[in-house]
Amino acid sequence: MNALFITGTDTSVGKTVVAGMTARCLIDKGYSVATQKWVETGVSRAGRDIDTRLTPYSFKRAASPHLASRLEGKTISTAKINRSFKTLIRNFDFVVIEGTGGLLVPLNRKVLLIDVVRKLGLSVLAVAENKLGAINHTLLTIEALQSRDIPVLGIIFNEPRKDIKRDGLVLKDNPLVVGKFSGVQVLGSLPHASDLNSLYKYFKPIGERIWARLDKVGSGRI
Repeated sequence: MNALFITGTDTSVGKTVVAGMTARCLIDKGYSVATQKWVETGVSRAGRDIDTRLTPYSFKRAASPHLASRLEGKTISTAKINRSFKTLIRNFDFVVIEGTGGLLVPLNRKVLLIDVVRKLGLSVLAVAENKLGAINHTLLTIEALQSRDIPVLGIIFNEPRKDIKRDGLVLKDNPLVVGKFSGVQVLGSLPHASDLNSLYKYFKPIGERIWARLDKVGSGRI
């Protein structure tokens, strides 16, 4: 399947940037690409001027999907998500899906986000903020995927914020330890950059590794 789900180990770890740059890499290769986010919360213009194929659900409150939807008297339907995803798959060469928060956030009273990822047979790219605590958060994310037999394409470490102090030794150690204990390839680390064009220069070689891994997924060799 020509689709990739991008999850984060937490909120605000850089999923949106990684999703956008992954899409840009694919577009540079000549593919038509759609970026999709099944549930968007904290949107001031929720429900207006939003392409529901790309964002089936949008809510004003910045909260977990199950709560944000409940506050507006709505229930998130996985069938609607499924339909919108399949529409994009039919009309684009590739679909990049960005998760909402982490994998274990509830969409409604019965379903977690990871349940939909598994049902659709998606491969997952995990994004982690490179800081103290990243080892635990990342290994828990990978364990949740592996325990459900969801293919993990790889891990990207990111430094989305410059307002926190980072220990250089920790930054070097985190990817090594996570790669060793998870058995999943760490595709690279992104530094903090002042603008997206500068960051894309760092991302391009990572994008090539993503492409190589996608080929392995397609051939069943991951």
